[in-house]
Amino acid sequence: MAVTPATGPAGTRWRPVVLAAVLRYRLYDLDRIISRTLAYGLLTVLLGGGYAAVVLGFGQLLGRRSSLVVAGATLAVAGVFQPARRRVQELVDRRFNRRRYDAAKTITAFGARLRQQVDLDTLTAELLGVVEQTMQPTQVSVWLRPSVSASHDQHRTEASGTAL
Repeated sequence: MAVTPATGPAGTRWRPVVLAAVLRYRLYDLDRIISRTLAYGLLTVLLGGGYAAVVLGFGQLLGRRSSLVVAGATLAVAGVFQPARRRVQELVDRRFNRRRYDAAKTITAFGARLRQQVDLDTLTAELLGVVEQTMQPTQVSVWLRPSVSASHDQHRTEASGTAL
């Protein structure tokens, strides 16, 4: 094997530095990769086990060579996939990515309160609180457009003021 700059003594020194930078500054979204890997690995085991259980269970009842059993098991696993994926991803997020899970719960709760609240000042204060809690920005501000009725009243006043 030929020694190149990437594989020689000088080439191996930069690898730990790059690895440290990637992990420290989250250059690759490793949290998401780990979360999805855990979720899909667990989902594969659950659905594979479910498929095997259905095929073996119904195979005993209907006969080992029945293609109806295989088709039924395939349809059952396909129908269960999305709900199971959603639940497993929530479980993984709740266990390993607590901050994202809490932010999602906070935003969902704010959405429920938003449907019941009509006071604009209260809504603005709650919105600012939710944004600060979930996103933790350095500065938060809300810009509101003037209401349609206020702008119509202002245009009427300006129009009547210029006619005088």
